[in-house]
Amino acid sequence: MTQLPAHTEKKLGLVIDLDTCVGCHACVVSCKGWNTENYGAALSDQNAYGKDPSGTFLNRVHSYEVQPDQGAAQTIHFPKSCLHCEDAPCVTVCPTGASYKRVEDGIVLVNESDCIGCGLCAWACPYGARELDQAEGVMKKCTLCVDRIYNENLPEEDRQPACVRTCPAGARHFGDLGDETSDVSKLVKERGGFDLMPEQGTKPVNKYLPPRPKDEQIDILAPLLEPVAAEPKGFLGWLDKTLEKL
Repeated sequence: MTQLPAHTEKKLGLVIDLDTCVGCHACVVSCKGWNTENYGAALSDQNAYGKDPSGTFLNRVHSYEVQPDQGAAQTIHFPKSCLHCEDAPCVTVCPTGASYKRVEDGIVLVNESDCIGCGLCAWACPYGARELDQAEGVMKKCTLCVDRIYNENLPEEDRQPACVRTCPAGARHFGDLGDETSDVSKLVKERGGFDLMPEQGTKPVNKYLPPRPKDEQIDILAPLLEPVAAEPKGFLGWLDKTLEKL
């Protein structure tokens, strides 16, 4: 079985703001596009335009209706991908050593040439963040765009995961969560960032920022929907009476 490193020099990961995510799926599309053309085997689709389509994605967005203790119900869009856990069970369960966690940055990756597609890592992951590519027979997962964030041929502003670079709402943030002075660490501290399913003991690096309490909902269209007059007058009044006689 694969061993986890005793420590990592960095803890690169994502901070996702559930308050500003609008569920547009731009992150899903950009992730699919980048990872189909670059790192590892392409993310395949099966019968993409048929009755029962299926395919491999490294990032998905789920939408839920949540009822707070007070106030109206809210729709929460919840993006989910590999959380690059410190105590990653997907790594320790791998029989070939294909799944591993890097010492230099803490990113969890899969060496696809060693992956036998047994699926043990997918069973071990409590977040359902791994998917077996049906065409290649290898396990796929978020790589934090490792082939992008270190690519010096790209402009500096593009050296971040494709999902972060693409998000139109600015809901996704990338950085070193092992550095207390980093922007992402400050954001987690200021907004009360939390772990997903902390009871699993996996110590996920990725964090989520909770939705802010919503103000009382005001329907700005309500005044426009009120009747102009209780009884029609003038030409409309004459027309209304005439039509009643028909």
